[in-house]
Amino acid sequence: MRNKKVYLDYAATTQISQEVLEEMLSFFKKDFGNPSSIHSFGQKAQEAVDTARERVSRFLNCSSTEIVFTGSATEANNLAIFGIIKNYLKKEIKPHIITTNIEHHAVFEPCEELEKQGAEITYLNVNKDGLIEVSDIEKAIKENTFLISVMYANNEIGTIQPIAEIGALLKKINSPKIKNSLSKIYFHTDAVQAANYLDCDVKKIGVDLLTLSGHKIYGPKGIGVLYVKQGIPIESLVYGGGQEQGLRSGTENVPAIVGMGKAIEEIGKNKPEIKKIRDLRDKLVKGILQKIPKARLNGSKEKRIPNNANISIPGVEGESLVIALDQEGIAVSTGSACSSKDLKPSHVLLAIGLSPKEAHGSLRITLGKYTTEEEIEKALKAMPKVVEKLRKISPFK
Repeated sequence: MRNKKVYLDYAATTQISQEVLEEMLSFFKKDFGNPSSIHSFGQKAQEAVDTARERVSRFLNCSSTEIVFTGSATEANNLAIFGIIKNYLKKEIKPHIITTNIEHHAVFEPCEELEKQGAEITYLNVNKDGLIEVSDIEKAIKENTFLISVMYANNEIGTIQPIAEIGALLKKINSPKIKNSLSKIYFHTDAVQAANYLDCDVKKIGVDLLTLSGHKIYGPKGIGVLYVKQGIPIESLVYGGGQEQGLRSGTENVPAIVGMGKAIEEIGKNKPEIKKIRDLRDKLVKGILQKIPKARLNGSKEKRIPNNANISIPGVEGESLVIALDQEGIAVSTGSACSSKDLKPSHVLLAIGLSPKEAHGSLRITLGKYTTEEEIEKALKAMPKVVEKLRKISPFK
């Protein structure tokens, strides 16, 4: 155990599972056909894509025709937001989007870009636990509101938003508008961090658009999914051969799509691991708060996914702590992997009331199905010593 590295950054990415890898392998060399080809090689590839699409649709409880494969969850988020706004720009309607101030950059950046182009964006505040109020969404709705995008589970602090309650609200509001698609309010959720742990049945949670990522669920990188409810007026951002029902042109990445389908199927088999992950996370949090003076947990204690712990540790700088722990063989992060090289304080931690200084001294520790009790014990043994050492030499006080 002494030399074994401990990986506690599952929110950034997961290792591909053996079951997923084995199912992908033949599509790199043996079954390498283009799904658009009509010969047997192409038919085999198309069959594999169709099987993966069916697996994802079963997980989301929707039709397979409502599944669009993309190159990433970031692309899927962009397709959801930019793809649906095209219809409003055609009608010269000034569109209004409602989102939150703790979204992933893959939602934030498209919204900020649309704001530059004249769209109206409302960024709802969250409370100190990182949660929004459904009543705040209702108050923010205007005549020109056409899209609400709220992350299901936050990638930094793990808090779970009331997605089903928002869906129920919009169903009620949209009922009189059902005949006019341009007056309907559509609901998108980024469920990338939620997929392993929460119910993603699109009918139960009442969403029109939902985003998934392969590499967060023990599948491959370079593959994402956008669920698009039938009848949603969305247009492509990529033009070409018309693949993915015309919404995502380009030859399909068959090995990655196969891996995505298998990874989605494996989620059901991983459910027994959730209690183990939660118990280990709770042990880790309890140990850190007991052994490291002034450490505190960020975000809701109850309404958070079971693998997430975001801890503020005063008197140290987060990046220095990540580097020092890595030297001890323990991999953690300071926030979103997409912006981990950005030295700005986390917008999520600022949104829940932390000062820039407190945000800079925070760690995101995330567990997964391969995390062991021995690894948690190693982390709890190393962290207090590393923090004590850094506090003595750090100017970050």
